[in-house]
Amino acid sequence: MRRALAAVVLAVLAVAFVIYPDLVRASGEAPSALKGPFVENLTFWDPPLPAPSTAFETLDGSPLALQEFKGEVVLVNFWATWCAPCIREMPGLERLHQAFKDQGFLVMAVSEDRGGAAQVVPFLDRLGLNDLPVFLDQSGERRGALARAFSLNGLPATFLIDRNGTVVAGMTGPAEWDSPEAMEVIRHYLAQPAEGPKT
Repeated sequence: MRRALAAVVLAVLAVAFVIYPDLVRASGEAPSALKGPFVENLTFWDPPLPAPSTAFETLDGSPLALQEFKGEVVLVNFWATWCAPCIREMPGLERLHQAFKDQGFLVMAVSEDRGGAAQVVPFLDRLGLNDLPVFLDQSGERRGALARAFSLNGLPATFLIDRNGTVVAGMTGPAEWDSPEAMEVIRHYLAQPAEGPKT
């Protein structure tokens, strides 16, 4: 019985390594400049992973890709109107965006709602979230592709992308994104220059 169970576990790990080799390499170690309980809830990738090239949309249906924001620090937050923990953290995400938006930082709140803009816009209006950049995880008829590219296993889920367009850290579950510790993480990555093209 134990041998059979061990074989199943090894098979699952092998499949995970083949399908998501980069995710398996998550180190869990924060840069030495970052400390504290907030940082301990983040998973760090070493080396950082290229951000997925999967398309998503603005609320008015215009297509986008994360590569268009290279040179900025981007916090991609996956949420839905039916997700209570997501809703609780959204005002903090908006305050974080407001604090750093003039310094090359952007929060991207990506909705996983099936109803698209018709569902999301009235919801944002009710909450008074007028300065939070919100996007839709769909491209044409395809929904949820960006979430799949990030291998989401729950909501909310948040990923930090540095100026080089690489995913440096992530977290599943809610957080106080406008806390001093969270802001220190953003300041750390804003202070890192983008690397020039390799020759």
